[in-house]
Amino acid sequence: MKSKLPIESQRFKRIRQDLGHTQSEFAELLNIGNTTADIERGKTRITGEAVAMLLDLYKINPLWLYGKSESKYLKTSGFNTMPKVITTEDDDQENMLLVSQKAAAGYPSNIQDTSWYKKLPAFNMPIPQFRNSTYRGFQVEGNSMLPNLQPGDWVLAKALDSIEDASTQRMYVVVLDDSVLVKRISINPKREELVLISENPEYPPIFVEPERVLEVWEVSSKLTFSLDANAENSVLRKLESSMEELKSQLKEIR
Repeated sequence: MKSKLPIESQRFKRIRQDLGHTQSEFAELLNIGNTTADIERGKTRITGEAVAMLLDLYKINPLWLYGKSESKYLKTSGFNTMPKVITTEDDDQENMLLVSQKAAAGYPSNIQDTSWYKKLPAFNMPIPQFRNSTYRGFQVEGNSMLPNLQPGDWVLAKALDSIEDASTQRMYVVVLDDSVLVKRISINPKREELVLISENPEYPPIFVEPERVLEVWEVSSKLTFSLDANAENSVLRKLESSMEELKSQLKEIR
């Protein structure tokens, strides 16, 4: 008779599958060896370090993991949504990272991996409005924010300290534990869930637990390019060219 797997093994596997990781990818992320196969088969215990990483990265409730609670996510006061990593220029001035549609797919799982951010294009914006705050650029995917945002547009967004500071009058880039979305945000008065609202009425609202939100960025402006949807590299080159031209113009003014 086949023995029943421990509940922590079952739930550990469920977390990995929900996040879309292979066994080797998840093992590397949690720093637990070459694969998670033995944990998922109940042959190896989950390390304390892995439990801590699950809590730190995804707010997974350790009591839920071991079957002692029905709450999968650990509630935290304040809903801190500040960026997990920032990058700077040689003069210690913060620069603006650009997250393309392709890069956004790996953003949640690499959110604390400083080496991953080094692969992203980065700019120092010499404009007063972009000083004294942390900004990031995100490329828009899909039609959910039509007509205000077209697929392939870029939004420049400022880091939000807490999700409680969000207003339904603004648009936000919401980094969840498994995706990056551009939406408006409505907060349930009981703070039991968030409602992510699209501009396009054809898209229904998305209801999420606050604990799934890793970062929130308030959209302040956008960049639009008339390019084919498959011309991502051209978009980046155009954006880089525009930034360099802007820097040259500002130097001439000075």
